[in-house]
Amino acid sequence: MKFKRSDFPQDFIFGTATSSYQIEGHSFGGAGPTHWDTFAAKPGKILDGTDGAIACDHYNRWQEDLDLIKDAGFDSYRFSTSWARVMPEGRGAVNQEGLDFYERLVDGMLARGIKPMATLYHWEMPAALDALGGWQNADVADWFAEFTDVIAKRLGDRLFSTATINEPWCVSWLSHFEGHHAPGLQDIKATARAMHHVLKAHGKSVQVLRQNGVKDVGIVCNFEGTMPADDSVESARAAARYEAIYNRFFLQGIFEGTYPEEVLEGLGPHLPAGWKDDMALIQQPLEWVGVNYYTAKAFRETDGPWPSCETVRTGADTTHMNWEIHPDHLTKLLKWIADTYTKDLPLYVTENGMAGEHTLNDQDRVSYLNGHVLAAKSAMDAGVPLGGYTFWSLMDNYEWAFGYAERFGLVHVDFDTLERTPKVSYLALRDAMSQ
Repeated sequence: MKFKRSDFPQDFIFGTATSSYQIEGHSFGGAGPTHWDTFAAKPGKILDGTDGAIACDHYNRWQEDLDLIKDAGFDSYRFSTSWARVMPEGRGAVNQEGLDFYERLVDGMLARGIKPMATLYHWEMPAALDALGGWQNADVADWFAEFTDVIAKRLGDRLFSTATINEPWCVSWLSHFEGHHAPGLQDIKATARAMHHVLKAHGKSVQVLRQNGVKDVGIVCNFEGTMPADDSVESARAAARYEAIYNRFFLQGIFEGTYPEEVLEGLGPHLPAGWKDDMALIQQPLEWVGVNYYTAKAFRETDGPWPSCETVRTGADTTHMNWEIHPDHLTKLLKWIADTYTKDLPLYVTENGMAGEHTLNDQDRVSYLNGHVLAAKSAMDAGVPLGGYTFWSLMDNYEWAFGYAERFGLVHVDFDTLERTPKVSYLALRDAMSQ
């Protein structure tokens, strides 16, 4: 690596991350079905036709996986809790076996000197609640608050940090407008309601965490660099519209209590009645904001329906998933987020990584991570209060609609034997962490 730990402040936190459905094996431990189980069962929805029933068998192999984190020299582990594992119906009865698993996991981190960074929701809506409308249902905020309370009472005293929701854009837009993720809808009314309700649920969850004395509460949002495809007014307009949907909507709701006009043009008529009355709840104070970053895109306007924009290739290098590689946009985004919304509030890069070739000698990943960590350092040098950097992901896993076909891991997983083998990127980061 072209960086080392000593290049960063002494209290800077380096970590790695996963999410529950992608690694645990959802057929174990009394977990209830999720809308990803429902979605994966539909023909053609998952690239290789797989699901998360076994995944990486982390439910049974968690000690080995925590040892990998410790041996790499990482300070923290960002993990998520499965709502349906803890509350199989989403409400009411608690599965003690599921709660016991997360308690063992957190205690295992602490015993190894690893800071537990929890995310309450990483895309796993219990199927019973999805059948009631899921994120479209206004009651989802109360359902999520109940789940939050169960986790907070059992684990809250031992968590280093807690994020309410991971990537609200994916929870709402990607899943309800584009249909690529569960529940797989393409419905503008459903999208508007989901985008608002996910923030309302975040606000209620923060309140419950506070009531339980949980400290260091934040949210994790995903961001993409955006740019016009050319110098035309139309392309500038398209890029601004996409940026409003992807980068601005959720931060503006949380920090300013408003939604961007470019988004209201399309979603305004479909938002729930009285939505403005929820903005005070959505604006709960936070201790930090997580930034997930992978790529940047260029846009031009189209004649199609709102949002009337499409991506255009810039000619930049791409990952195995054909995502363009633009580390400079991470610098720009961190500075823009801090200057526009979060000010002196600490930011954390909570996910950054790439889908690479299926090889242990992943030099492409080493190069990608080098570029992005140095880009984050540039933002810090410019005054951005960045407190940590989390690499996605610890190991190859179930990559949602791509099944097991795409690999983001620092550690290779053989999905036949489930054997873990560190890749060159893991070894390079281990060396960088030791210096």
